[in-house]
Amino acid sequence: MRFPLLVVLALCWTQSALAFDTTTQNTVLTGYVTSKVTSAPFDHKLISAAQDDAAVFIASNGQLRGAQLESALRYLRQTEPKLNASDLELAQAILVQ
Repeated sequence: MRFPLLVVLALCWTQSALAFDTTTQNTVLTGYVTSKVTSAPFDHKLISAAQDDAAVFIASNGQLRGAQLESALRYLRQTEPKLNASDLELAQAILVQ
């Protein structure tokens, strides 16, 4: 009588461990994918180099454009064609990276 009870308890424990693992796996996977989607275009060295120009562009309300910022904006528009953001919005995104 004692053996079947142990088997049932072991099966119950295994199922809950599996459910916990699946839940954790989905959470970690979702976080990883989200971070890659939101930061992937901004990981490029060209984007990092344009931060100073982006700050000047934002401070001048779009009047002063540096060469590095222009290159970064062109890179972002080419690599992300579905990006519907103004130059000012992209400069702000570059600055906070």
